[in-house]
Amino acid sequence: MKKTLSLLALCVVLALATGAAVAEPSDGGLDYLALVNKLNPLPEGWEDALETVHITNSLGRDVEIEQRAYDAYVALAADLEENDGIHLELDSARRSIAEQQDIMDRFIAKYGADYAAKTVATPGFSEHHTGLALDLYFRLDGKDVYHNEDMMQYPEIWEKIHAKLADYGFILRYLEGKEHITGYGYEPWHIRYVDSVEIAREIMSQPGMTLEVWLGAVNDPGLTVDYGASELYGEAELEEAAVQVKCKFASFDGCELRALRYAGDEANSAENVKWLNDLDEGKNYVQVVEFLSDFHTTAAYSGVLEPDSEYADYQWWLARAEGGGWQLVSWGY
Repeated sequence: MKKTLSLLALCVVLALATGAAVAEPSDGGLDYLALVNKLNPLPEGWEDALETVHITNSLGRDVEIEQRAYDAYVALAADLEENDGIHLELDSARRSIAEQQDIMDRFIAKYGADYAAKTVATPGFSEHHTGLALDLYFRLDGKDVYHNEDMMQYPEIWEKIHAKLADYGFILRYLEGKEHITGYGYEPWHIRYVDSVEIAREIMSQPGMTLEVWLGAVNDPGLTVDYGASELYGEAELEEAAVQVKCKFASFDGCELRALRYAGDEANSAENVKWLNDLDEGKNYVQVVEFLSDFHTTAAYSGVLEPDSEYADYQWWLARAEGGGWQLVSWGY
């Protein structure tokens, strides 16, 4: 069901201005703690129960968002505007499964199925389907700052925004260093509404706590990453490659990543460059990196490996073209 925007949002702002708390969860037909990620699809019947509003942002774009999440966002934005001088805007929120499928189809037609699978969330498995996931941007000196690379240049602004998320029932969703849990790289702009200030504060008060771990969906035993010593690549370049590995590992259901390490400069051989170009035809790769990982399969694991077992030196191969970013091309023994 879709609604037009009402005066409820203004009432929330007024309530906060007088010191009233944001409303705690009520039975609105949705599970506000539903986990939607690379392993967990949107719950059945969600779109039928969802109540949303449409707004137009400063860029003139239509944004659809779940009603209660929007009311909380309005209150958060008012607080940041009044007390921190930060003018918050909504870049995107809900995307339907049909819209996500359309994006996937267009990427497949233009770039091929392999590239689309690496860059577009599988329809039905995007948190944006819930209407509870918000991508933010902000206006600075009268100008919109909304490109990802530009927003990354203002960590001090994001720090102020993140400090107030929990007070309005939001959490930061994709944490730096937890890509092997969430499946996505660090996004300071991507927040998630959980409809409970108490729960949001509990999650946000624990450094590195993800929704997956808090819900008990996965265990996080701690990950060590070793970039070693390289004469070919700087640590930032190796970190970029490692993030690709960790994001992929998040789709290994029932597996816990324990260690990830750079295998050494010798992997960047002409033979390996040719091999990965043969695997990923038409990409014109010129450089290669290899990572090795150690991981544990849980007792509940049901894939091709043995459950409740330790695996070491599992290989991950990435390559990049001239001037391009790292692409994960092959993994396994």
